[in-house]
Amino acid sequence: MPNKPARPPRSRPAVDTARLTDLVSDLAEDCVLVSDNLMKRACRADATPAEQLEDAVTLKRLAEQAIGALVVLQRCQGAPLGELEPVVGISPDRLRKKYRPQDVEECLASRVRLSATLLSTPLSLADPDATAISALRQPRQRLACALTRMWKQSKLSQRQVARLMNIDRSHVSRMLAGHRPVTLAYVQQIAEHCGGDPELVLPLWEATADPADRRPADPVLALQRYLRALRYAMGDPSDERILASTGSTVSSAALQQAFHGPGTPSWTVVRELATALQSLPDTVGPLWRSAQVLTVSSIHVDAFG
Repeated sequence: MPNKPARPPRSRPAVDTARLTDLVSDLAEDCVLVSDNLMKRACRADATPAEQLEDAVTLKRLAEQAIGALVVLQRCQGAPLGELEPVVGISPDRLRKKYRPQDVEECLASRVRLSATLLSTPLSLADPDATAISALRQPRQRLACALTRMWKQSKLSQRQVARLMNIDRSHVSRMLAGHRPVTLAYVQQIAEHCGGDPELVLPLWEATADPADRRPADPVLALQRYLRALRYAMGDPSDERILASTGSTVSSAALQQAFHGPGTPSWTVVRELATALQSLPDTVGPLWRSAQVLTVSSIHVDAFG
């Protein structure tokens, strides 16, 4: 019986793998945002099951999109789909039929990125202890959000940014996701190559840096710059949005004073703004105390002429 001719190797789907890799990173960021929103709702005594289910369903949809993207990436890289079967519990043939590259690309191309400013739960929490357990509120994550926003506005891919910085794309991806520390040089390079203003993100970098590496600055201005940087990282929500997130505990005048001066608002105002802008109040506390000491000292000097 004649030997059957060997089958030609299965052709890989024509897919923009760099774009698909960036989309997986986008999906991961959105999952973190929705998870944080779900956690905040779960900590609220008045949250209904329907509200929490809304976030759970969104997470399920995002996870399904990420699975599809990763299955297609596995195929594009020429790796066997059989490697994924123990993870997802689906046979290679079924994975191939369920996640067709064209269908996955069309689905992801039509999706709209989530934004922390668009999530329906108010940004502030009634329970401050719940805020402390949110990983999104750590200084490194605030910096990552600001750098990610700067990168997105540049319209460059992560691969292009990595090439300009002469580092591996995965390094850029981990920095933008907040999974690894970012040096001052990298912050400045990202701002330069993405056409952004480094002053918008440097206050957030300083919050992650050793005190010896921070720039000497007027304490009052340092506090204002930090709060404005937090606002930038949040996508520049409007004054109305921020005030609503504080539960109307902060006045419009106090909001303007916090961002632009003159002087320093009360700790209650700064704490509420930090929480509304998804930062840990403990992080901004030292900045406020330094600014407050300077403000009080100035008042005492003025009082004596």
